[in-house]
Amino acid sequence: MPEPVDIVEGLLFASDAPLEAERIRDVLDLETVEEARGLVGALRERYEREVRVLQIAEVAGGYRMVTRAELAPWLVRLARTRTRVRLSRAALEALAIVAYKQPVSRPEIDAVRGVNSEGVLESLLERRLVRIAGRKDAPGRPFLFETTREFLVAFGLRDLDDLPKVEGDLVLPDLAASGESADAAEPGDGQAQAEQDPGPGGSDLPTGR
Repeated sequence: MPEPVDIVEGLLFASDAPLEAERIRDVLDLETVEEARGLVGALRERYEREVRVLQIAEVAGGYRMVTRAELAPWLVRLARTRTRVRLSRAALEALAIVAYKQPVSRPEIDAVRGVNSEGVLESLLERRLVRIAGRKDAPGRPFLFETTREFLVAFGLRDLDDLPKVEGDLVLPDLAASGESADAAEPGDGQAQAEQDPGPGGSDLPTGR
């Protein structure tokens, strides 16, 4: 019979998403979440003591088995040999606005960027980096966007508090006076002038692994 800490190691290895302490507790039929966290802590200590190339990272509210930073040069070489998922600069701009000012409407994103963001938001929705969080109480009731758990996983963040701190403050314009619904078509409306996310040629999307 394997030891509980060995079972946790196997669970982390097999999971394709961060594994929450609550899930570990349920699978191992433990009494408390603290016991699950204790097993993860013991596994972390084992990896540190034996100087493994892997480590246990806390990401998006759960735990994940990842490679150590020292392996980055070789992992980059590996990534160059296969097709990579890329985000265009436009998509990164829109994603940053959503991440720092969420929930935020598309007209607000358009106003900050100065261009129509329908295409890039559709791309971010397809990649599950953002999701629709509801509608804004404003003329036209445009959709509100927020980041997803997949966003935290992709960028290796425990939560939104781990976002890099930036100088100054991103101020969203007040669109109420000018009529926010004037350019509030939602993703999928197919506006002819909507900016598109070209995909290749942008920045690499981190995998979190």
